[in-house]
Amino acid sequence: MSIHLTFTGCIAGTDVAQSVCTFSVSTGWGKGMAGSRLFIGLVAVCGWGLAHAQGAVQQIEAHQHLGVASCASGVCHGATQPFKDSNVWQNEYSVWSDSDPHAKAYQTLLSNDSKRIARNLGLPNAATAKICLDCHSDNVPAAQRGEKFLITDGVGCEACHGGSEEWISSHTDRSVAHADNVAKGMYPTSDPVARAQLCLSCHMGTSDRMITHKIMGAGHPRLAFELDTFTWLNPHYEIDEDYVSRKGEFNGARAWAIGQGVAARNLLDVLTNDKAGSHGIFPELVLFDCHACHRVMSGKRWGPRPGTGLGPGVVRLNDANLVMFRHVLALVDPAASDRLAGQIRALHQATTNSRSATNQAANELKRSIDASLQTVAAYNFSEASLGTILGSIQRDADRGEFRDFAAAEQAAMAAQSVIVAFDTAGQLDEDRAKRLTGLVDRLYATVEQEDNYQMSNFTGALRNLTASAR
Repeated sequence: MSIHLTFTGCIAGTDVAQSVCTFSVSTGWGKGMAGSRLFIGLVAVCGWGLAHAQGAVQQIEAHQHLGVASCASGVCHGATQPFKDSNVWQNEYSVWSDSDPHAKAYQTLLSNDSKRIARNLGLPNAATAKICLDCHSDNVPAAQRGEKFLITDGVGCEACHGGSEEWISSHTDRSVAHADNVAKGMYPTSDPVARAQLCLSCHMGTSDRMITHKIMGAGHPRLAFELDTFTWLNPHYEIDEDYVSRKGEFNGARAWAIGQGVAARNLLDVLTNDKAGSHGIFPELVLFDCHACHRVMSGKRWGPRPGTGLGPGVVRLNDANLVMFRHVLALVDPAASDRLAGQIRALHQATTNSRSATNQAANELKRSIDASLQTVAAYNFSEASLGTILGSIQRDADRGEFRDFAAAEQAAMAAQSVIVAFDTAGQLDEDRAKRLTGLVDRLYATVEQEDNYQMSNFTGALRNLTASAR
């Protein structure tokens, strides 16, 4: 079964026009996953000391990048078909170059749209500007570039897996443990916290690597990201017995949950950063909900969002990830979820008060998220989790909390992630999985076009899905 996602946000490497992605369940997951085995091992790997996303970039740049050509031979990752007796498919380069939008990331900078954005920003050339190359290429310092390295390769292997100078000869050797390669500088993408931090460094931005409101004003599309969904948009591996033996168990619902917590924490980090969080008398508006301001001037569609406590005419923070993490906690730790709801409301209120009040409220939220992530990581997401999570989201919808398109978009991806996770773990029978997939498709249809979004349509589709999932 496949789910088609349409985002007006920019997936790194796609055209800076509307991005259309296809998520295929069958390609992302191995059929050898046994029953409801869940991922626990990464708790020890990560340690759950939540680092900044900038730290992920520093890890990627710590070792020399040898270039995509170093990975592309037929006996390495350039095979045309998967190898039968290997830890990995070994056709990853072929998959990346043929179907992964990251491979075309640099080429996007040569498009007419990118040239227009560069002109609007006063940049001589998007294809040479650091602010563009940081996310449309593997833009490591010159001293870290090997002989075969080409900036024009776009977001290549080492942009996600780290400089390979110390592990390139060992990472396909069955006798070498994955942990040994990580110790040599391979980035631990199997760790959902580490993966979220790295992905978010471009797909959301950090204090020194941001798609700012200025850049969006120049023409860059709105960003949209959810860890589990985007992990499987263009997969070049599968979760099979071999993967589990080397890297530990995996559960998509948990990856979604952790991704929401890390994204919420990243938002708060940027918001409280003195340099990135404000410009002159204005806050960094990219942190706020686009549709709170970008409405038809003659429109009369305003309505209250109880969770914010804000009235009309107030610019609202884009709290979509905070709200989704609250729904995670509704299952994992209901008391913490209630506290988070109060803290989110307090943050919204603080933005109408002062910069210092906003920072104080944001820092309290950071502490709450940090305290909850370890609990989320260790939680056993069973089949019963499905109804609880969707029910919590549904209650928000009934209260009118999904007036904002960004939150509805995240809720749709959440519904897909948890349903797919339980289906691939064998916890849904075939008929139920098929029925729920059809209802998820209908839910996605209500958030396909942000300019035509209607909360009532979304709420109705979500209500049908939630009722069927129970």
